[in-house]
Amino acid sequence: MKLVSVAIDGPVGAGKSTIARTAAKRLGFVYCDTGALYRAVGLYCLRSGTDMGDSSAIAARLPEITVEIRLVDGVQRVFLNGSDVSEEIRLPEVSMAASTVSAVPEVRAALLDLQRGIAEKNNVIMDGRDIGTVVLPNADVKIFLTAKPEIRAKRRYDELVSKGMEVVFEDVLEDLQKRDYNDSHRAAAPLKQAEDAVLADTSELDFEQSVELVCGIIQNQNSNKT
Repeated sequence: MKLVSVAIDGPVGAGKSTIARTAAKRLGFVYCDTGALYRAVGLYCLRSGTDMGDSSAIAARLPEITVEIRLVDGVQRVFLNGSDVSEEIRLPEVSMAASTVSAVPEVRAALLDLQRGIAEKNNVIMDGRDIGTVVLPNADVKIFLTAKPEIRAKRRYDELVSKGMEVVFEDVLEDLQKRDYNDSHRAAAPLKQAEDAVLADTSELDFEQSVELVCGIIQNQNSNKT
């Protein structure tokens, strides 16, 4: 039976990870959070005191880094050089570092084979910034998941507050807008909607409705190709 690959792209704070993870569980697919891979690289660079304004310095760190995705009790966990960093990579400063390292071509090349290998072996839902355009250009289903910036910032703010972090909404919105600009203007695989991707705007939807929308698109698009 043919394996099915689903590429979900979109800007930061669109809920790609939580929506894709839930949709994958309901459909019986493997979920791959590619953003977590870049966050792990960004975390390592921060820990090692790398000059984040020097792309060659970031690239020079790659031989020191091993990133793995493992399923632990059915939940995806991210390991950096053997240590579970699944929680730490969600910190705001790591988010900005992830945006920085993801613009480095050497970093994208290093993680590309890992991502494609997962799709070759599983029915997979993979989310990120350039899945449908670069990583899985031949994906069976492509979705561009987005929402208005203020909506995305509020969702991210609520998520951070729920984890006990002291954050200011205006700061979260400013960081989100900076990442939107950086992700869409970088030279290496900029964020953009693939020509054959279905646009899914969740600005007016709650979480459950967003998951239903994504699952519906996947089932509809895949049935049309079989």
